[in-house]
Amino acid sequence: MSTDQPRPGPGEPPENDPFLKQPQEPPAGGAPRNGSPYGAGPGAGAPPPGGPPPPGGPPPGTPPPPGGPPPPPPPGAGPPPSYGGGPYGGPPAGGPYGAGEYGADPLAGMPPLANRGKRLLARIIDALLIGIPVGLIMNAIVGWVDYFSTSSVETSKQATVSGVTMLVYLIYEGLMLTSRGQTVGKMAMRIRVAMLSDGSIPTAQAGWTRAAVYTLPEIVPCCGFIFWLVNVLWCTWDKPYQQCLHDKAARTVVVATD
Repeated sequence: MSTDQPRPGPGEPPENDPFLKQPQEPPAGGAPRNGSPYGAGPGAGAPPPGGPPPPGGPPPGTPPPPGGPPPPPPPGAGPPPSYGGGPYGGPPAGGPYGAGEYGADPLAGMPPLANRGKRLLARIIDALLIGIPVGLIMNAIVGWVDYFSTSSVETSKQATVSGVTMLVYLIYEGLMLTSRGQTVGKMAMRIRVAMLSDGSIPTAQAGWTRAAVYTLPEIVPCCGFIFWLVNVLWCTWDKPYQQCLHDKAARTVVVATD
């Protein structure tokens, strides 16, 4: 028996033609499937469930962090404060010395500054330690010096002894500061010279600069003594680090060791 079906005759509607593919109805309850003559299937081009993810947020489907999200900050709360250390603990916020004229706490992280009285006693000890033996040796070489005489010979002797004494003191202080940050007088008074930036032993440049600014101006007649006097008194009114001029030139500070 033949299974061939007859083709519709002329004038019959084409939908009766069994050889033509009939269009399918869209599935119930949704949009047409992909590839159907009615367009894309369900979910094609549609946004993901729950709406689009927030900008910069986690992708959809990411599990929440353990313990839940962090609580929101209270209303009116600003950013957390920032704290800066002093010269020995890192640069403070707001500039090299902190906020304000001298910083919130410019001495934070530093050892306590040395007492001015101890600094003076240390200088006296060093002056006697160098001045007495050098003076005795030079007097033995050039003859006894009469410091009250104004004759040209005695004036020349005075200049020679003073020059040699200052040179020896310059070498003594430069070597001591760059090796351990202390002279004998400072060791006796339990104080030391430190770099303002990090509290370390003075570098070679800083140690010799400090010694030179303290010692060499005295060579200049009259004006040298005035500069020396202003230099040593400067720490009495300097804020906040109580520096003398030779400290400022070398960027050092005098601190206690105990």
